[in-house]
Amino acid sequence: MPEQANTEHEGEHVMSPLLALPGAVEAAGVDQGIAAHYGDPMREQRAADTAAGLVDRSNRGVLTITGPDRLTWLHSLTTQQLEKLAAGSSAQALILSPTGHIEHHLTLTDDGTTVWIHVEPGTAPALLAFLTSMRFMLRVEATDVSTQYAVLSVLGPRAGDLAAELDGVAARVEPGSFGTIDLIVARDLLAGAAGELVRRGAVPAGMWAFEALRIAAHVPRFGLDTDHRTIPHEVGWIGTAVHLNKGCYRGQETVARVHNLGHPPRRLVFLDLDGSVDRLPAHGDPVELDGPGEGNTVVGFTGSAARHYEQGPIGLALVKRNVPVAATLLAGGVAAGQEVIVPPDAGANVKVTLRPRQIV
Repeated sequence: MPEQANTEHEGEHVMSPLLALPGAVEAAGVDQGIAAHYGDPMREQRAADTAAGLVDRSNRGVLTITGPDRLTWLHSLTTQQLEKLAAGSSAQALILSPTGHIEHHLTLTDDGTTVWIHVEPGTAPALLAFLTSMRFMLRVEATDVSTQYAVLSVLGPRAGDLAAELDGVAARVEPGSFGTIDLIVARDLLAGAAGELVRRGAVPAGMWAFEALRIAAHVPRFGLDTDHRTIPHEVGWIGTAVHLNKGCYRGQETVARVHNLGHPPRRLVFLDLDGSVDRLPAHGDPVELDGPGEGNTVVGFTGSAARHYEQGPIGLALVKRNVPVAATLLAGGVAAGQEVIVPPDAGANVKVTLRPRQIV
């Protein structure tokens, strides 16, 4: 299994009040504390895809950045063009290591006085520590508010109407990573906000449904579809989370070198998994070339996998760039056809033309 950048949980494990909803079954692993499903994952998926689904993501970390220098400061630290981010606008951004490896994936919005950020479960303390170390003499204040605020995501064609003028919402991140509307809600009002969304017509959907729709949209998740060596080009975050025409930031040399001179060593692929097998490959399972004479050559690792209500078992994997695009793969022993997300010639001024499919 690959070493992961963000699967360590820090702090106490908090159970969401939405686990009290009828049929709720708690998720495991990185998404513990929230619902995997509410009794019917396929129905939940269909509702979230065709009408409106409500997904509890209250296990995510939430940070605020205040002060008049907040946008120029974040602009200097991240891969994104943020210094002129308009109030009410949203963005995705990365924080890279000095060698260009992804350390954090941020989804954020600015409300005119505060930048609201939400990040993967368990990663807020490390992000806060990094931000605090980079304050210097600037007029900014970074705070971990995960115990006071939580994330609810609404998705589907009716999401915008249902999420309008909802009490308890401190910030609205739109669009989220694959067309979601992410509502940052006061934690003590979480159950009430969710109840109002259900009253308006949203169907509670667990993380099994959310993950299936995310995978189908070809959208990677930091820490599941990445490892400690992942660079932005490998997973298609160029353009969505990386602005190529901005000033210097940590790790920019690697981004610029790959973009102008070379290709990333690996590429993200979509897996169309064998539906006759009664199991899914596990996160971190090896991906091998399938075929006579290949000798079970390991070419990558399995990231996320789920059962989609229409497409069946699907997944994402990170494989070596030179793996033939038509090759059949074995993901944890399960046969899989592959669909290109990041093409083998990504980088070297080749634009990634395949974009994550929107579901709203």
